[in-house]
Amino acid sequence: MSLDALNGKILKCLQQNARLSNAEIGRQVGISSPAVSERIKKMEDLGIIEGYKTIVSPFELGYQFKAIITLRAFMGKLKPFLEKVKTYDEVINCYRITGDENIVMEVVLKNQKHLENFIDQLISYGETKTQIVLSRVIKQKEVIPIK
Repeated sequence: MSLDALNGKILKCLQQNARLSNAEIGRQVGISSPAVSERIKKMEDLGIIEGYKTIVSPFELGYQFKAIITLRAFMGKLKPFLEKVKTYDEVINCYRITGDENIVMEVVLKNQKHLENFIDQLISYGETKTQIVLSRVIKQKEVIPIK
């Protein structure tokens, strides 16, 4: 299955609102609800659609801090860290990157003490740099441009 124009239109609809019914998507793209369902299922099976999610406000759940933390791993500590980072509830995004640092993480924390304790856990793996997020400039978007 290729990403033809119709599949692209379906993906655009889902990226704008993943809760749209297949009937509504069908109305928007000009095909039947069962045809939409079949195309979505195929795209899921092929891994084009990886999943659906609910975006939750960390602030409303009591997380007062959001931070960006980079880690420059000590020799021999990168691979153990790549496994350990998966267990940290605070980490909401983590990327392995190029450059002076190996890792960049987006984390949410309840308060300053929570941040301090979290950094204390990280320093056994490498040098950290922490930036506190003041505000969000662009609302989270994971919309992939579809041509």
